[in-house]
Amino acid sequence: MAELNKLAILVGGGPAPGINSVIGAATIRACLSGIEVVGVRDGFRWLMNGDTDHVQELTIDTVSRLHFRGGSYLRTARANPTKDPKHLAAAVDALSRLGVGKLITIGGDDTAFSALKLAEQSGGSLKVVHVPKTIDNDLDLPDSIPTFGYQTARHVGTGIVQDLLTDGQTTSRWYFVVAMGRKAGHLALGIGKAAGATLTIIPEEFGQKRIPLDEIADILCGAIIKRLGFGRPDGVAVLAEGLVEHLSEEELKEAAGSDVELDEHGHIRIAEIDFGAIIKTRVQQKLRALGVKTTIVSKNIGYELRCTDPIPFDMEYTRDLGYCAAKYLIEGGSGAMITVQQGKFVPIKFQDMLDPATGRTRVRMVNVDTEYYKIARRYMLRLRKDDFNDARALEHLARIAGITPEEFTARFRYVVEKEAPPIKFGN
Repeated sequence: MAELNKLAILVGGGPAPGINSVIGAATIRACLSGIEVVGVRDGFRWLMNGDTDHVQELTIDTVSRLHFRGGSYLRTARANPTKDPKHLAAAVDALSRLGVGKLITIGGDDTAFSALKLAEQSGGSLKVVHVPKTIDNDLDLPDSIPTFGYQTARHVGTGIVQDLLTDGQTTSRWYFVVAMGRKAGHLALGIGKAAGATLTIIPEEFGQKRIPLDEIADILCGAIIKRLGFGRPDGVAVLAEGLVEHLSEEELKEAAGSDVELDEHGHIRIAEIDFGAIIKTRVQQKLRALGVKTTIVSKNIGYELRCTDPIPFDMEYTRDLGYCAAKYLIEGGSGAMITVQQGKFVPIKFQDMLDPATGRTRVRMVNVDTEYYKIARRYMLRLRKDDFNDARALEHLARIAGITPEEFTARFRYVVEKEAPPIKFGN
């Protein structure tokens, strides 16, 4: 058996700006300590089948300028060795045959879980650390600590929404922008708040497991009508992709039509759902029934954000993470997620990140009780309780909708019941 004195780096899951910075910084730190570094291509795809051919040597010369670029120098894949004990054992064995005793994984919650199980499977012979990566910002780090790639994705996404706001005003149309975020609404809210989108809708604001599609549609209809009340036939609504997770399968099947894809268990493949098109159709149907004319365009953003070049924040942040990951391993550390908090390296043990109920990595959701969220809500143009308590405002909205104030109240008042309470600052 080869001596286990090499350090390996692999990337799992979807891309995020800053991956190459981690690879570069970790490689340089290890090489300066006299440790040979190998890069594993395509995540766990080959290792979990016992394949040791898809690796490459990493040196200071090959990585010294990687941090400027987006994408992944080692590519990435969603292959998960934890689904089959044979795959997990094969991955550990393959790394052993390569002479790898230290492993840095870069990825999201699934890759973090794989790193944990890999370390356990090795019986201590393989030291493993994980660097958290996702543009969704939903790994369970302390509230003030972003996952790397999030700030770059927000920055680029904000620019896209800014342009759509200008296009909408120029052409008198609405845009429904669906932003990536499988579970949580961090990216959608971050983009919407920074760009000054007309409104942003995230799953956390509903505080419930199931969200009726009609409720989302009525929120949007109400915003469009209210915007028309100010003489504006245009706007941009940012919708979190995670809203789809909270819709019922029956409603999705009905809305998506017969071409919806099912998995081997007969369930809808949510990743294949065009949520923007579905909600656009539902809103247009409701507005036509009221005699309200508007043009709506749906757009998904996310793939444009994942491989873009990192902004300086993520360049610096990820170089720190890569350095700390390599240094921690070199000094004998293992079994932890690498974080930098208030300028200091803080390892978080894998076991401390697991949800006891699921045994999986915890997901960080948007906290709607914070000023960060409440301020965002106050700047959105959407129906509010005040609109129903002011007789003149209510009459104006009802007239635009072509119905009576009583009918407008019966139709739309329910969408403001979960409105965030006013911000109060105490001494």
